[in-house]
Amino acid sequence: MKKIIVLLFLISFQGYSQANRFTGTWSSENCKDCKKDYILTLNIAQSNSKIYGTAEVTSSFAELNSGVLEISGYVYTMGERAQITLKGKNGIGASAVLFEQDGKLQFNKRGGDDIVPKEVIMSKIN
Repeated sequence: MKKIIVLLFLISFQGYSQANRFTGTWSSENCKDCKKDYILTLNIAQSNSKIYGTAEVTSSFAELNSGVLEISGYVYTMGERAQITLKGKNGIGASAVLFEQDGKLQFNKRGGDDIVPKEVIMSKIN
């Protein structure tokens, strides 16, 4: 009986850990309560606990445009939170934490250059 319970627990844990919650294209373009001075777009691919992709901040103000930034990072154990690093071509960079819940992505900047906003709520485009 104990073996069956342990087996069911391992199967349910394995199924939960394979959900790639962060994979896709996320944007702040459709955010209702956000400032529209900039639009942050993330293209992320998640493989198990690793994250790779690109990010870009676009704006009508030239000083707020970031160009293409490279994303690398990892997903925490339960898969609801991720730590990422953003790097640009000119040596600029920043780090951030992502939280995914109910189809929304919360982006919280943790440090680095002022190339990305401090906090943004994003929705999945595809």
